[in-house]
Amino acid sequence: MDRKKQLKEQYKQMKPQMGVFVIRSQSSRQCCIEAARDLKGVMNGTLAKLKGGGHLRNRRLQQAWSDKGAEDFVFEILETLEYHSDDPQYDYSDDLALLKMMWEERFREEGWEFY
Repeated sequence: MDRKKQLKEQYKQMKPQMGVFVIRSQSSRQCCIEAARDLKGVMNGTLAKLKGGGHLRNRRLQQAWSDKGAEDFVFEILETLEYHSDDPQYDYSDDLALLKMMWEERFREEGWEFY
């Protein structure tokens, strides 16, 4: 039982990689930029929703995915955000939102449109 408790505590202490990622079409200059506290988890969840036809948060992206197929899209991590606080209650929402805005501006300047 102690081992189980120990593993549970280790899991609570884990800090998943957080940051900003893009889903971009290879056949057009359209993309979707997202910020996430758990990059791999959110990317995997988004991919599963798109494959299943149930990405309801961004219906335009889902429609493009359905029309063009998975092979037209690339998932890419744009930037990771380092943990800068030892406080487990620190909220990184504002940091992630700012990082996302910076990347959206950069893509917009390069002529990308957003789903």
